[in-house]
Amino acid sequence: MDKTALITGAAHRIGAETTRSLHAIGYRVAVHFNESRAPATTLADELNAERADSACTVQGDLTDPAASPALVEAVVTALGRLDLVVNNASIYEPTNRETADVERWDALMRTNVRAPYLLSTAAITALRATRGAIINLTDIYGMRPQPGHIAYCTSKSALIGLTHAMARDLAPDIRVNGISPGPIVWADADKPAYREEVLRKTPLARLGEMSDIARAACYLAEAPFVTGQILNVDGGRSVFI
Repeated sequence: MDKTALITGAAHRIGAETTRSLHAIGYRVAVHFNESRAPATTLADELNAERADSACTVQGDLTDPAASPALVEAVVTALGRLDLVVNNASIYEPTNRETADVERWDALMRTNVRAPYLLSTAAITALRATRGAIINLTDIYGMRPQPGHIAYCTSKSALIGLTHAMARDLAPDIRVNGISPGPIVWADADKPAYREEVLRKTPLARLGEMSDIARAACYLAEAPFVTGQILNVDGGRSVFI
């Protein structure tokens, strides 16, 4: 395979697992990071040891509008082409229900919505040349909000809308889909009762694995007749919310 993927926020967790999985099915990968240079470099070195010249690192602050065109140029220069953009980088945090914190609202919107839009737009020419694809990491809470996370849920709802709109506008040359994870990486360690409630309302009765999201990304990357879809990978959680 002579395909190349750019994965944002690729140094850790779901981003790193998705990068490894795409690499395993033959993609060359660009490991994006902002501040996590050391783990990003370690991951790229690991993948290059498996297959020479198959991975590189690219640094950029996705909230800076100038960063997106530079990232795309860096990937094409290093790896020769661009076939897939995975917009994985995201902020997850609760919202103070009693206070309209404009600074935090704007931070979530810049990272969770505007950054995927800017990067996807910057990549259009490169993706059109390869009839490539975009995958956005959304969230089941973008459709059925999680209590106490107004800004986050709103940002992911907007990302779902962006996915649908770009799928229409970029067809037939570029496919655009989303993956909507359920309980995968548990962020609320101080809320065991809420964790139990979530598991009770998850038909498969367990947390998912990061590999579940990575496998979904591999499927959507290579699904030529699928666009404009949000794939829930949530153990059935969205049925009960």
